[in-house]
Amino acid sequence: MVRIRVLVVDDHRIFAESLAAALAAEPDVDVAAAGSGPAALRCLERGAAEGRKFDVMLIDADLGTALPQGGVTHHLHGHHGQQTHAVAVAVPDHPGAEQDGLVDGISLVAGVRTGHQGVRTVVLAEKDDPRRAALALQAGASGWVAKDCSLQRLLAVIRGVLRDETHLPPALLTGVLRELTAARKHRTESERLVESLTPREREVLRCMVAGLGRKAVAERLFLSPHTVRTHMQNVLGKLGVHSTLAAVALARRAGVGPADLVSGDVVERGGQLA
Repeated sequence: MVRIRVLVVDDHRIFAESLAAALAAEPDVDVAAAGSGPAALRCLERGAAEGRKFDVMLIDADLGTALPQGGVTHHLHGHHGQQTHAVAVAVPDHPGAEQDGLVDGISLVAGVRTGHQGVRTVVLAEKDDPRRAALALQAGASGWVAKDCSLQRLLAVIRGVLRDETHLPPALLTGVLRELTAARKHRTESERLVESLTPREREVLRCMVAGLGRKAVAERLFLSPHTVRTHMQNVLGKLGVHSTLAAVALARRAGVGPADLVSGDVVERGGQLA
């Protein structure tokens, strides 16, 4: 029997420890616990270094909204003598132990997708929220589950996401699809606006996405600061925004990547040179 290693991340200690204990009673499940996003990421790194990677993370949708707390990691193991996966549950240590670097639930999902691609993530929520569920799926989550669901339902979701299934409560499905459709429409509009820019303006926009100021953009593109200022004003006007931050946000929605500051190349989505 293959063991499932699951990491539960929740900053409410009683809930996290109770869930960990319930999951650890399963014959093919191991459980660990941590109380914040940074603590959970350290747990993932440690597991990978020890050759005991986690398979699934259960992440509190409201992670970080409670008092900032540290991340002592507790490990609970299932029945001995059988091959199991492990479940890690992040629970708090003491108030104020980790004031810095708080990570909310959906940001943690995105971070795991980037740094630990083999780990499936499932968001645990106290209430149904189509908008946040859609954001979680866009960030890379494989499921959204109510905290008041049965243990058997949660176990079914855990086993399902390991088969590359996506799980949502039926009542959320219509709302999530509506949110995803609206997001796609918004992105399509952003792409249309970016396509209205000239090649030089798109170069300037990618430099803006990379965080370069006017002087740095001028040096990079071998232009005068005055010319760069004109290009930036044109970019803002064509995109219909009034600030660099808004232009960068729209560019991100359209899939525009930052200029490659190492090689000097200006990179489009998909790695193609502009």
